[in-house]
Amino acid sequence: MALLRNGIDAWNQRDTDVWLNYAAPEIEWMPAGPAAVERAVYRGYDEVRSGIEAAWETWDVFELHESEVRDLGDSALWLGRVKMRGSTSGVELDQEFAIHSVVREGKFILIHTFLSWREGREAVGLSE
Repeated sequence: MALLRNGIDAWNQRDTDVWLNYAAPEIEWMPAGPAAVERAVYRGYDEVRSGIEAAWETWDVFELHESEVRDLGDSALWLGRVKMRGSTSGVELDQEFAIHSVVREGKFILIHTFLSWREGREAVGLSE
């Protein structure tokens, strides 16, 4: 869970290099909704870097705020809120956000994000 929190800190600081240090070369990132700027799945460092930078160009505010993290063994489910503001549109979003991260050998191999806690819980087989 510390790795996930460190990754979120790097995201909130808009530091792609630090974020990628937490990821394995075979990283897969599946962004949700407004973060899915160019494609549905980004694979490997180059694609993930491109996707992250596209998201940050689109949104001049893109901050993650934690409510809860659930340890699922080799993965974790982060539940919180995302606050976003469009760079050109000025559109503001403040909504639930969930991140499912899978770790192997101390590095992220999968990051899958969701626009609601319910979607995130369902994706990992939790119900509430």
